Amino acid sequence: METKLIKTGKFIDGKEVLAIELTNTQGTYVKIYNYGAIINKFIVENKHGVKQDIVLGFDDIDPYTSEDYLSNYPYLGAVIGRYANRIKIGRFSIDGETYQLSQANGGDCLHGGDIGFDKKVWDVLSTIDPSVTLQYISPAGEENFPGTLTVQLTFKLTDDNELILDFKASTDAPTAVNLTHHSYFNLAPKGGSIVNHIHRMPASNYLEQDDNYVVTGKLLPVEGTIHDFLGDKAIGQDWNPEEGYDQTYVLDKPYGELTLASETSEAGSGLKLSVYTTEPVAHFYTAKYLNVKGGKGGQDYHPYGAFCVETQHQPNAINVPEFTGTVLRPGENYKQTTIYKIEHT
Repeated sequence: METKLIKTGKFIDGKEVLAIELTNTQGTYVKIYNYGAIINKFIVENKHGVKQDIVLGFDDIDPYTSEDYLSNYPYLGAVIGRYANRIKIGRFSIDGETYQLSQANGGDCLHGGDIGFDKKVWDVLSTIDPSVTLQYISPAGEENFPGTLTVQLTFKLTDDNELILDFKASTDAPTAVNLTHHSYFNLAPKGGSIVNHIHRMPASNYLEQDDNYVVTGKLLPVEGTIHDFLGDKAIGQDWNPEEGYDQTYVLDKPYGELTLASETSEAGSGLKLSVYTTEPVAHFYTAKYLNVKGGKGGQDYHPYGAFCVETQHQPNAINVPEFTGTVLRPGENYKQTTIYKIEHT
C-alpha cells in the first residue's frame, strides 16, 4: 500500500495543484487532485483480469479548468459544497437573518454557488498509506454563506477495494452545510450508455421536485412507479429515455447509520459498485446533461454515459423544517462517511 504526492506544475489563485495517488495491495489505483478534491481515476481489475477505469474525467489537470469545459460544467468527480444540490431561489434564513445566494438554473442556487468547493485548491494536511486528508477553509461571506467553515475530507483506500470518504466540518458562526461528492461512474469495459447497468436502491420513497428539480418537501412512494429500485433492475428498463433519472431517494435507514445506499453492476466487466453512507438520502443522476469533449483517451462523454450516487442531506433542507437539519453551529461537528466498494459479481 502506498500514497504518492505529485506536483502538476499548475497554480490556481497562487496555490499549487497536486495529484495524490493511492494504491492498495490488490493493485487498485485512485488518483485525486487537491483542486476540487476531484477523483480523477479509479482503476480496478475486472472479471477478465483487465485494469479498467470506472470514473469519468480527463487525462490531466488542465482540461478541468478550460473555458470549454466550464461553459457546460458537469462537476466531474468533484466535491460539492457548501451546499449540495439546489436551494430554492437561492435564499434561506438562520435565526431570523436571511441570506441571498447566487441564482442560476432558473433562479435557484446549485451546488454551492458560482465558485463552490469544486473550484478551490484544497490544502494537503497529511498522507498516510494509502490515504490523504484535504482541508479547505471557506471564509465568512464566501458565496454569501455566513460563518467561516473549516472542512476536512479524508480519502482512504482499503485492501477490500473500498474507497472511504470521511467528511468533517466546523464553523465559527451558524451556517448552512450539505456536502457530497459528484463522481460519474461507468462500469462497462468500453464505456458508453449505462442503460443496461443493473441498479438497486433500498429506498421506499423519493422526494417530489418542482419543474426546476428543487425538492418540495413531499415524500412519494416508489411502489408502482419508474422510481422503484427496491429490487435489481436495468437502469433503462422503466425510465423516460429523454429524461433518465435525476431524483433524490430517501434511504430506508436511520440517519447516521452506515448502511447500503445503492448497488450497481455491469455484465461485461463483472464489476459491482456498492455505495454505503451515513447520510439520509442519495441523489441518483444518470447524466442527462453530460456533454464533454476530449475526456480520457480523447473520448467524448454523452448523456446517459454515466451515473452518479450523491449521498447527502435532503436538498433544500435548509428551507424544509421536516427534513434533516443542515444548520451547523459553533461547537457542533459535521460528520459524514460514504464508501465506494468495488467487487466482482
